[in-house]
Amino acid sequence: MANAFFSDLLATISERGRTLLRRGDSADTRRDADGLIDLCDALLSGRGEASGIAIAREVLDIYRELDAAGRRAFFDGLVRDFGPDRERLSKAIEKWRAAPSDEDASSLHFASEPRRQELIRRLNRAPGGTGDLVNMRADLLGMMNGHSDLAALDRDVSHLLSSWFNRGFLVLRRIDWSTPANILEKIIRYEAVHEISDWDDLRRRIDPVDRRCYAFFHPAMVDEPLIFVEVALTETIPGAIAPLLAVDRQYLPIERARTAVFYSISNTQRGLGGISFGSFLIKQVVEELRRETPKLDTFVTLSPVPGFMPWLKQDKDLPLSDEDREVLKRLDDPKWFESPETTAQLRAVIEPLAAHYFLKARTPKGKLIDSVARFHLGNGARLERINWLGDLSPKGVRESAGVMVNYLYRLDDIEKNHEAYANDGEVVASSAVKKLLKGEGRRLLDMRLS
Repeated sequence: MANAFFSDLLATISERGRTLLRRGDSADTRRDADGLIDLCDALLSGRGEASGIAIAREVLDIYRELDAAGRRAFFDGLVRDFGPDRERLSKAIEKWRAAPSDEDASSLHFASEPRRQELIRRLNRAPGGTGDLVNMRADLLGMMNGHSDLAALDRDVSHLLSSWFNRGFLVLRRIDWSTPANILEKIIRYEAVHEISDWDDLRRRIDPVDRRCYAFFHPAMVDEPLIFVEVALTETIPGAIAPLLAVDRQYLPIERARTAVFYSISNTQRGLGGISFGSFLIKQVVEELRRETPKLDTFVTLSPVPGFMPWLKQDKDLPLSDEDREVLKRLDDPKWFESPETTAQLRAVIEPLAAHYFLKARTPKGKLIDSVARFHLGNGARLERINWLGDLSPKGVRESAGVMVNYLYRLDDIEKNHEAYANDGEVVASSAVKKLLKGEGRRLLDMRLS
């Protein structure tokens, strides 16, 4: 209610300011990148509150009308014309060098701030400005590939967004069948892991007694989930996604639930890329579930491995024999998993490779290759289990040869696991995963198949 009142008040102020501006020369503003830069200069000139909000809204509206070339020209203008005040910065540097003090350090800090940061702050005052700036950064990220000249602008925008989307401002809300339809529609659209086919599919994921969905929202974007997680309450740790999503599955009575399975986490706003909410979301959802269902004692993911197949195809240093490479060629058949003989042969090769992928493989910069692994291990989870044929959907077969993994969040070990990964790059994994490495894993598998 308070948010709605404040938004309406801002909109009224903005509209009145725009009415005043139309009586002046604003109506003749060029609606291209150069005209937009002129408006940004006007916004920074220090006019009154109403006119400032109106100009900010005008800037954002004109920006939305620009094509890709116009938006790129606008970003170039922000880089070129809205950096630090060099004369002021030079004076602050000279003063600091002459007689360093805390006051001079503060002056140097503020003098070094680019003008575009204050511009972005003022744009954020416009009604709906926060969401527009998030969308603007999405455009910026899309143009940055190979264009390092835009990096400084992105640092400024992401710096401010990181402050505005601080965990302290986020609101956790449960998504269920009583949630407004416009938000439910976005859950369907934004689901990035396991596609939601229709409204009935959505209802099966959020309405039954053994299913949960939670999302983070921001007060300035009340109808936009920023990130959401889908949870299945089960008796044991699952190894495949299909039974969790089955149309005709039997619902589990809540008193029998012992395991909470995080089987889908979706970020929804590309413009907030690099601003992490996921670790906060999982930890807060764990607390919510523990309060609601005290008998839950296991918190685990059922995670995809989207980078596994690309790694198999591109990495020339895989620990494989010539015979193994011949076996892997069977993955070219889109229905390979329908043959028991083929699946057995592939399993003997792929499970040890998957263990190597998670435990040994690194990027040239020394990071784990898999982004999902980096996320969960960085949050303090343990790589618990590699699941053969865990996802036989077309997407799962295409991206990971059907492999899925469980990351276990053992509350007493989260801090220790996080420190091991963050400080030493150590992948904390169960003994079952470690035994799958080439050699030992192959011997165990041969014993199972014999």
